[in-house]
Amino acid sequence: MKSQPILITAANGKTGSRIAKLLEDGGQQVRRGSRRSETPFDWQNPATWESALDEAQAAYICYYPDFAFPGALDTLAAFAAAAKSAGVNRLAMITGRGERHAQLAEEIILNSGVPATILRSAWFAQNFSEGSLHLPVMDGVIPMPGDGIGEPIVDLDDFAEVAVKVLTESGHEGQIYEITGPRVITFAEVASILTETLGRHIEYIPITFEAFHAELERATDAQYADIVTSIARETFDGRNARLSDGVERVLNRPPRDFTDFALKAAQSGCWTVAA
Repeated sequence: MKSQPILITAANGKTGSRIAKLLEDGGQQVRRGSRRSETPFDWQNPATWESALDEAQAAYICYYPDFAFPGALDTLAAFAAAAKSAGVNRLAMITGRGERHAQLAEEIILNSGVPATILRSAWFAQNFSEGSLHLPVMDGVIPMPGDGIGEPIVDLDDFAEVAVKVLTESGHEGQIYEITGPRVITFAEVASILTETLGRHIEYIPITFEAFHAELERATDAQYADIVTSIARETFDGRNARLSDGVERVLNRPPRDFTDFALKAAQSGCWTVAA
């Protein structure tokens, strides 16, 4: 009998790609959902949802670009209804900690009629190795607002392991797991850890939210810069400077420390400077 696939939305992203690989390594049938995948999936094109959800046993929801964008919550509600209609029996969704729009999105999924689990994630360690701060780290700087604000930065390998458990095992329905690292650290402490790990100076440069917005607008557009800066103002106020036990509750082990992440990432060559 053919097994039912697990749909992974944003399958080329930092979380989706890791979750899909772990599932496949464990013998699960995975349907990678992206605009250019074998079964195309596009959040902004509901016509792609039916085939992506067809016969899927579960789905990982990673909404792009963010729940705070206009129309996002309506789109999410429509997708949840489509998943219920398709007979999907398990949903897991990543959200951000302390974000008002994310909490509204959580309510939609938890009340969708499909058994669901929320994965509230702390800041990704991989933002420094393969995300928006990779190139600045290569240049020796971490320019971010939130001077002095701590964050329990999480290794996405931990997040992916939690997501796989939630997607493949019963007993997690209706739960909200906050996925954090084992300690709260500041951006200045991140810079210090990277300096020691890489053997070259990495400096944290505290910047204003206005400067943060201006840089985002140069790299993207005004709407994206407005919304992401608003989220940063909302969450970089100390509200997330606390630990949670999501990793321990699901995996029965402590989360990986940022120092361990940095050593492993450095060994991969992601921060190697050409001679």
